[in-house]
Amino acid sequence: MSDSASKEDIAAVERCAAAFNQIKQELEKVIVGQKEVIEQVLVAMLARGHALLEGVPGLAKTLLISSVADALHMTFKRIQFTPDLMPSDITGTEIIQEDLQTKQRAYKFLAGPLFANMVLADEINRTPPKTQAAMLEAMQERQVSAGGSIHKLPAPFFVLATQNPLEQEGTYPLPEAQLDRFLLYIKVGYPTGAEEWEVARRVTTGQMGRISSVVSGDDIVQFQQLVNRVPVSDQVLGYAWALVRASRPGTPEAPDVVNKWASWGAGPRGVLTLVSCAKARAILHGRYHATTGDVQAVAKAALRHRVAVNYAAQANDVTSEKLIEMLMQAVPADRKYEKPAM
Repeated sequence: MSDSASKEDIAAVERCAAAFNQIKQELEKVIVGQKEVIEQVLVAMLARGHALLEGVPGLAKTLLISSVADALHMTFKRIQFTPDLMPSDITGTEIIQEDLQTKQRAYKFLAGPLFANMVLADEINRTPPKTQAAMLEAMQERQVSAGGSIHKLPAPFFVLATQNPLEQEGTYPLPEAQLDRFLLYIKVGYPTGAEEWEVARRVTTGQMGRISSVVSGDDIVQFQQLVNRVPVSDQVLGYAWALVRASRPGTPEAPDVVNKWASWGAGPRGVLTLVSCAKARAILHGRYHATTGDVQAVAKAALRHRVAVNYAAQANDVTSEKLIEMLMQAVPADRKYEKPAM
């Protein structure tokens, strides 16, 4: 990369970090706390991926996502997933339409709510697998097919899905292969006491702010391209690679905790996710280089749906999240990593 190109990219990183700070300021008008969740949602966007948010009802998951959409000047659609939702309800369908002048009949495609820059898939685990599959296919291919024709989805295209915990009644759990389509799996927890107090005060006194748009879809596309151009050191790549390799039970790299508690580990997509999200996080914080600290910051959201615990772990209350914590303790970030021989 030339010096001039490097200077341009460094200036672009500064613009991205400034926009991120503006977005946070706008969201604080409506959202109290949840700073880590907001950061992870924006990281997923810059890394050109989709995010799944999970939390019990009433934690403002839908409000958070719609507020992010307000801060980004892009088209936004919300789909409420229900048990009777059909694939054509979200992708669109072809209808026969008659030309008023020629009286000729022809098929015309009516685009569904997926045709937006940002799509909120609300309670995605409340709809049957057939509709889930259509949704996740659109996420993967960024296109839908109807009547033998392919229809491209707009760019940028993000899906931010919410789901209630699987122990809630009336849910259809997403299979692991479909969960893997989501770049990040974000857990939304309860607010702190002070945050909940502030939420109650604002809502009951009508002091919710109005969010202004900060960046456009074109800006997001440019930031995504910037993420691709950011270099990654062998140390950062090696640490992400080592974490994923160590997550697979029965392999030479697996530590004892993984062999004891894991059913299976992350695939190659796990390494790609850790590296791309680490670079995106670095840019949001105004840095033109990712660190192992960035990898650690996104590791839980990137791996919790890619590392499965076994029955023994479940019986001992060892969750995927706890296993990832033990995994990061077993794989030191300061070890020197180099490309292995072919």
